[in-house]
Amino acid sequence: MSPNNIPQQVKLDAAVAGPLFMLAAALLFTVLNLLIKLLGPEYTIWHIGFFRFFGGVAVLVLVFARYGNPYRGHNTRLLIIRGCTGSAAFLSLITAIRLLPISTAMVIFYAFPAFSAVFSYLIYGERISKAEIGCIAVVIVGIGILFDFRLEGAFFGQLMALVGAAFAGLTVTLIKTLREKNGPVIIYLYFCTMGTLITLPRFALAPLLPASSVEWAMVLGIVFSSITAQLLMNQGFFYCRGWEGGVFMSSEVVFTAFVGIAFLGDPSSWHFWIGGLFIFGSAVALNRFKASHAKHLRRT
Repeated sequence: MSPNNIPQQVKLDAAVAGPLFMLAAALLFTVLNLLIKLLGPEYTIWHIGFFRFFGGVAVLVLVFARYGNPYRGHNTRLLIIRGCTGSAAFLSLITAIRLLPISTAMVIFYAFPAFSAVFSYLIYGERISKAEIGCIAVVIVGIGILFDFRLEGAFFGQLMALVGAAFAGLTVTLIKTLREKNGPVIIYLYFCTMGTLITLPRFALAPLLPASSVEWAMVLGIVFSSITAQLLMNQGFFYCRGWEGGVFMSSEVVFTAFVGIAFLGDPSSWHFWIGGLFIFGSAVALNRFKASHAKHLRRT
């Protein structure tokens, strides 16, 4: 290969690697959602959360402790806060998945880019363009359609999906500061550690371990699918721009909706399709608008 062909080959590899990493992460997050939904009703959100968080701590410490203190990072206070907000997002999402059709829970949860835009304005003073405001308005309309504009039925599950989206939006916003001096592993380690501390008291009140090989496989699947998906996603961001990664990760909604409707019998009324299209389309558009705004700021 001549030297002139090397940059083109590297660019081609990056163009292929980025989507592959992101789509693989989205598929694994879909597996995680499915396992959470299928795990027996005796497992509460505190059991599921503890398994996921403690398992993540155990694996990360086992792998990275030999290189030094794995908790040594910059801005420990913000790492702890981000760990708490991320844990709240995950526990809210678990609640929603257990109470709602899995496809509905994920569509509502993926309203988080709208919350991220609002928190970016409140915390960092980032301007929200008219186009972004329009996207946020469409998200609100989409949520209203999914709710059927009535606060009844499975409202608590819908509310928890929305609360999870709000905490996820805040978490994504805080990561912007943390990524400046912290690697993805330490950010994820603090997330798992804070989640372990939050869920441990409730887990200890009613401890529960898997009683069969199938349950062990599901619990281990929750631990390793979440860790692998997170690492694949982080790796994917090395090969594609932020908005591109966000769009590819949004495919988790599509994968989860397909699994829910095709295999779990989730309802697929016009409320789901129209409301989901509004939310999903707005999330993709928001990622694109934010990238364009960031590119404009770099040029000026």
